[in-house]
Amino acid sequence: MAATNESKNGEIHFEIPKTCKAGVVVNEGPDFRVEVQDVPVPEPGPDEVLLKLNATGLCMSDIHFMMNDWAMPKMSTFGVQCAGHEGAGVVVKVGANVKNWKVGDRGGVKPLWDVCGKCEMCWEGRENYCQKGIHTGLVATGTYQQYITSPAKYTSPIPDGVSDYIAGPIMCSASTMHRALIDSGLKVTQWVVFPGGGGGVGIQGVQLAKAMGMRPIVIDTGDAKRKLSLEMGAEAFIDFKEVPNVAEEVKKVAGGVGAHGVIVTAYQAYKDAISYIGDRISGVVVCVGLPPKDLMTIGADPSYFAFRNLKIMGSLIGTMQDTAMALEYAQRGLLKQICEVRGLSAFPESVQQLRRGEIAGRVVIDFEKP
Repeated sequence: MAATNESKNGEIHFEIPKTCKAGVVVNEGPDFRVEVQDVPVPEPGPDEVLLKLNATGLCMSDIHFMMNDWAMPKMSTFGVQCAGHEGAGVVVKVGANVKNWKVGDRGGVKPLWDVCGKCEMCWEGRENYCQKGIHTGLVATGTYQQYITSPAKYTSPIPDGVSDYIAGPIMCSASTMHRALIDSGLKVTQWVVFPGGGGGVGIQGVQLAKAMGMRPIVIDTGDAKRKLSLEMGAEAFIDFKEVPNVAEEVKKVAGGVGAHGVIVTAYQAYKDAISYIGDRISGVVVCVGLPPKDLMTIGADPSYFAFRNLKIMGSLIGTMQDTAMALEYAQRGLLKQICEVRGLSAFPESVQQLRRGEIAGRVVIDFEKP
């Protein structure tokens, strides 16, 4: 099945198989599972490239798509059977109109498969809010499939020196965290709390916050997440299962006042997120993690907002620019590998472990490993 490359008139050529391996969702809904199956290799359209993915990250958003517990249509509505939106690989074929990509170039696929390019959001470089955006792994086939097509204009180039194991998760998790930190307006030396920071998205925020000169605090649980968080730059790790009052502990760490910002990646933390600001004036809570529909809200007495100059805002996924900047951080050695690499046979159980919250950092599936 694996593609082999040859020299043909000085150009790279790939033997493209008829079928490829994919992690296919079965029994879509609360009792879903993922099975490794052989599926047809698609043909790229005139404005698309065909990517052979070497690695895909597993993200909690995939779980929500496969469970269908968000307020959006099912994957099957769009004929999609493979989730995933963190893919890194190589271009093996280009469409007839494609001029800016060639076979052999490295490229990645993000949570948005494509955007319209014609709306106000796209014109302002905020295409992550394009209302006509096509979501990877929901509306378009996701990165759980080894060979997938991608619009040439919205495929992210992967620079030399950044492995696929680092680049894959950057497509979603690091890009999303870069956008959230920029949107937050937080500054150098300020304290920023990451509830769920030992997970795949939050840990990228920890690395980026550290690289930007902020002071990250992680709230999570377990020795594995503690170790990873501290290794990746957290100044403190607060285990919510071991500390009687997490908000008071945050306040102690953050200068006896409280955090300047809270970036919520674990939706279970919304009920306590505002308390982590403590007595800090002009704090900001950024909503990133998306809970199942109708599960919870976030808020406080309006007087608290007024007297504390508190801001609550949302931040979605990253833009094309955020991805490029996160890849540059990685190229400079400031974003390190946060994943455990596993083979195809581990695909089904790895997805269930992610669902159960048992994974520190990210799991990346290598399509070439058994």
